[in-house]
Amino acid sequence: MRELVILSGKGGTGKTSITAAFASFSSNMILCDADVDAADLHLLMAPDIQQKTDFQGGNVAVINHDKCTSCGLCIELCRFDAVKDNFIIDPIECEGCGVCYDLCPEKAIDFPIKTCGEWYISDTRFGTMVHARLGIAQENSGRLVALVRQEARKIVQKKNIDLILTDGPPGIGCPVIASMGQANAILIVSEPTVSGIHDLARVGQLADHFKIPAMVCVNKYDLNLDQTQAIKDLAKEKNIIFAGQIPFDKNFTESMIQGKNIIETDENSQASLAVRKIWENVMAQPAMNIVRLA
Repeated sequence: MRELVILSGKGGTGKTSITAAFASFSSNMILCDADVDAADLHLLMAPDIQQKTDFQGGNVAVINHDKCTSCGLCIELCRFDAVKDNFIIDPIECEGCGVCYDLCPEKAIDFPIKTCGEWYISDTRFGTMVHARLGIAQENSGRLVALVRQEARKIVQKKNIDLILTDGPPGIGCPVIASMGQANAILIVSEPTVSGIHDLARVGQLADHFKIPAMVCVNKYDLNLDQTQAIKDLAKEKNIIFAGQIPFDKNFTESMIQGKNIIETDENSQASLAVRKIWENVMAQPAMNIVRLA
């Protein structure tokens, strides 16, 4: 089993579009959407959900008014102002710290586990896809990312699949860290802007910290050739492999409107050929030819 995680320092660089295009090049792989906070790979994959499971994580306090004596201690103790004057706890403001639950003298506060979202196993035209959706204003996205990847690995073991293609979350926070562990390599999708260079440096530093081989490609490289060259220079300086560059192409947007990837709509366009070349460069790297235990 091998796993390629596709990341970016921010949203909107084309990470999901490139992941979807890569799906056209492998006949023995599983898709994993680890961007649980703002999942969108399903928009291009049209998944047929075969299994849906609730994701539970964290707790939220609830006052049992049959036991409550309105002593006000919970209001005094709550640092998040979640307990209101009518002794009803706002579930949005409650951080699940458990102080009120532990210290209520009447044991009038329940502390149930809350349902934060859902995760799915689906069929797509490219094979199996594991994905999830985190609820609005819910936390524990890192745990949900880890769960999605764990379920993908279980399927790999059962079906003898060769490759996990993971669409990771943007940024460098907890969800990104959860998406990287045990991966063979990461591909950073950058863009030719000042912020793109900064984001590349941040994700590259994170990959270096966890000793994961990093590669980079530049999307819409021809919009600013000077910044593209700056990305190449930074990649060389930071020992990040430059995998290729993709020209600006309106077909990316047209493909998304149709719910397809760019290879499906025009496999001979300049952008499609560039994506294919990047795929070949990525898969030729030694790190992507190491089989890891699931």
